Amino acid sequence: MPNLPTHMSGVYLTRHGGPEALEWRTDIPVPTPGAGQVLVQVLAAGVNNTDINTRIGWYSSDVTGATDSGEVGKAGGHAGALDFPRIQGGDICGRIVALGQGVEGFAIGNRVTCAINLPRPTPENPTAYIALGSEIDGAFAQFCLLDAADIFNVTASPLTDTEIAAMPCAYGTAYNLLHRAGVSKGHNVLITGASGGVGMAAVQIAALKGASVTGVASAAKQQDVLTMGAAQTLDRADTPPENTYDIVIDVVAGDAFQSLIRALKPGGHYATSGAIAGPIVQADLREVYLRDITIHGCTFTPRSVFAELIVLINQGALTPLISATYPLSKIHEAQDTFMQKSLPGKFVLLPPKVPS
Repeated sequence: MPNLPTHMSGVYLTRHGGPEALEWRTDIPVPTPGAGQVLVQVLAAGVNNTDINTRIGWYSSDVTGATDSGEVGKAGGHAGALDFPRIQGGDICGRIVALGQGVEGFAIGNRVTCAINLPRPTPENPTAYIALGSEIDGAFAQFCLLDAADIFNVTASPLTDTEIAAMPCAYGTAYNLLHRAGVSKGHNVLITGASGGVGMAAVQIAALKGASVTGVASAAKQQDVLTMGAAQTLDRADTPPENTYDIVIDVVAGDAFQSLIRALKPGGHYATSGAIAGPIVQADLREVYLRDITIHGCTFTPRSVFAELIVLINQGALTPLISATYPLSKIHEAQDTFMQKSLPGKFVLLPPKVPS
């Protein structure tokens, strides 16, 4: 790889645990692309709940509390136990700096991104996937190795590198939730966590689709939610009205789960891809089956669905709210502020520039 360094700066996750499990390093070997792969210089990398979840091992079934409960799991990657050290970071905007053998359709200098959940279907498991920053190294470093089959060209997008880096996880998750639940023009949609990354993206995309959106957020953040396209808001302490919504998009869960099911009209759809208030919920199943409620668990995203989002990104039809940017070396500070949930929208990390 001519004119590229042999080592890079980045962040190693050395084990499951608190922020102390993240180690800033300047001696990480720069990977070499193999057949069908590309090496991407990371221009910006978003911060997400899934980064925290993976760090603390929250995806492990032995963790039963909320993401801020302090519990640490034993095998907490998306697909079980992780290999350490691991470079996290599922949100990426970067430019291609090296092509592996056989790569077609991309060129050096193309600006690219990809989904965080990368489909790897098998006959036995048609929804199998790996997660960038979990099963493979991600964007919390100066360079990232990706399969060409997983990336998308966003060179034409009018959005900045920072804005694009805020979108793959939040907007990809939101788009998949709305796709699975069948959100379309005229639907009455309730969205929890509407001031966070996924929730705010869901508000914006649902409004773009012509739905009438009610966003659940704290009073201090409700104006931001309205600005992103919600028709109205509810406070987090409010109980949503029963038999009102066609669709509920939920990334919070916890104690609110039963009231969200009751908020649906008969025949309604509940879609979830998160449970920051707690994964263990209580509900009366009669209120599900007697009212023909459909529940969607949404993580696997077909490439064709993410490609629809890329069209909107390249058109500049969606713009994320960026609340803060940090140098990648300040990841501890960024994640600490992120977990305080005092700011709406997205946080983005900026790796050190690579000398030319």
